Amino acid sequence: MRELSSLIPFFWKYRLRLAAGLGFVILSNYFNVLSPQITGFVIDHVQRSLSVEGYQSPATYKDYDSVVVQLISWITAWGTHVGTVVALCGAVILGLALLRGIFLFLMRQTLIVMSRYIEYEQKNQIFAHYQRLDTAFFREQRTGDLMNRITEDVSRVRMFTGPAVMYMANLVTIISLSLFFMFRRNPELTIYVLIPLPILALAIYYINNLINRRSERIQETLSDLTTHAQEAYSGIRVVKAFAQEQAIAGFFKQITERYKNQVLGLVKIEALYFPSISLLIGLSTLLTIMIGGLYYIKGTHAISISTIVEFVMYINMLTFPVSAIGLTASMVQRAAASQKRVNAFLQLQPGVADRSDAIDKTIKGQIECKNLGFTYADTGIKALRNIDLVINRGEKVAIVGKTGSGKSTLVQLLLRQFDSTEGQLLVDGIPIQQFQLTSLRKQIGYVPQDVFLFSDTVTSNIRFGLEHIDDGQIEKAAQLACIDEEIKELARGYETMVGERGVMLSGGQKQRITVARALLRNPALLILDDCLSAVDARTEQRITFGLQHFLKDKTAIIVTHRIFNLLSFDKVIVLDNGAIVEMGPPADLLKAGGYYAEMYKRQQQEQSATWN
Repeated sequence: MRELSSLIPFFWKYRLRLAAGLGFVILSNYFNVLSPQITGFVIDHVQRSLSVEGYQSPATYKDYDSVVVQLISWITAWGTHVGTVVALCGAVILGLALLRGIFLFLMRQTLIVMSRYIEYEQKNQIFAHYQRLDTAFFREQRTGDLMNRITEDVSRVRMFTGPAVMYMANLVTIISLSLFFMFRRNPELTIYVLIPLPILALAIYYINNLINRRSERIQETLSDLTTHAQEAYSGIRVVKAFAQEQAIAGFFKQITERYKNQVLGLVKIEALYFPSISLLIGLSTLLTIMIGGLYYIKGTHAISISTIVEFVMYINMLTFPVSAIGLTASMVQRAAASQKRVNAFLQLQPGVADRSDAIDKTIKGQIECKNLGFTYADTGIKALRNIDLVINRGEKVAIVGKTGSGKSTLVQLLLRQFDSTEGQLLVDGIPIQQFQLTSLRKQIGYVPQDVFLFSDTVTSNIRFGLEHIDDGQIEKAAQLACIDEEIKELARGYETMVGERGVMLSGGQKQRITVARALLRNPALLILDDCLSAVDARTEQRITFGLQHFLKDKTAIIVTHRIFNLLSFDKVIVLDNGAIVEMGPPADLLKAGGYYAEMYKRQQQEQSATWN
């Protein structure tokens, strides 16, 4: 249960609600355990009034609670007639039940509401930690598992911080109060009643261990289930294009079958609680009636009919709390398994983080790589090796190369999504690790190869991360990206919802909206990672023509598989197998007759064929 100790700070934060809730638990159960004593008094009074043979009247009611003694005095002050006493006692029992109900309501309003606050805090804590972790973490994790931690795991922990705490407090209180008054009434009969409890404790201990192990396996399977469902939803177009609906459904059915079997196995184990507890409660009731009846018949041990009735009522009161032990134990075990997963996640530290001496400095746009190298930790692939280059402020640089040559990796290092494993990367002569991450990234305009739009309006997607931007600036950025006219043709123009991941738009439209998003920042450094692949040649020419003026005095790095004729580059860098094989002005590389020259020649032939 040590995993749940990490929740102590949350309980401390809401300690007033917790204390009030526990107080209401005690009060509700206190008024509950007074009813058997009032009932015992009624039985005694009826026997006395009817002169039942063998009845021995108690001298006092010293075994009763002081509140009950006061109530008895008040009732007898009204008269001793059987009808009057029975009616008044019924009214008192009804009043006690009403008081208990009020405190039960207040108990739920404090403890359950507290659990919702803790759930709120936990979800925010987990989501904030997601934001802190670096790209390497998300490369290794499955989206479904990440979602499961913040939804299913937190929900199961809430069942501990709310209902389980409430049930445990109720269980401890009702058992303590009941046993206290039972011992005061007749210690020997109480001991007989408690005989089945050690067996119950052993059963609970054994079954709890089984529940804990199975709960962890169920959570792992549930993560697989969520991951597969999420992937199927995200890739539904591919699934339908390849007519793989049946295969995907079959695989999903296998996982759900495994999940179903595990859950049913757990349910069967949990089902052992209720019949076993009912059996043990039944044994206690039988022992009370049998032993109490024998003592009453023999006239020993000061046992009366009222004593037996009170004990039976106490045992019945214990039925629900004791039967809830199984449910509570299941909640606790499941919460412990879920909190273990949450704790393991929260203990992860990002590999890329701000240093203690990180600076918030305006960048000018000079980039320098000194023997730069990078190897992916998860795959062992050496993506970059011995990169030496200088990009001066205001230069326009094209990075070209085959797929897998390291172009995007170099861009990720410039954004500090990863830290280099070899050499140095400097911005304005300062190692990139010395910049504050947020400050650095806010000053870089970046358009990724895999564009992403949020399920929001076009305006919100372009303005993403910038609050104080007017509509005129947004439209100007859209005009530079050659998407303004098409946006205005949408149903609601700039206020049109683009759907999840921009599903309502074409690939080229999504790319240009992300270009507008980057241009709106007016960054000192602009990085375009093959972001015009879905744009036709004419639109590409219009965009590059607009960029020519926009990029004046700005550093621009453009990763591409095509050569932009209307955008003059100061330098072209050709990567192959993670290393620079060609670098220099475009004209010089054309003369050299290498990779760049072949790429230029092939593109010219394709354009000629297209125009003809």
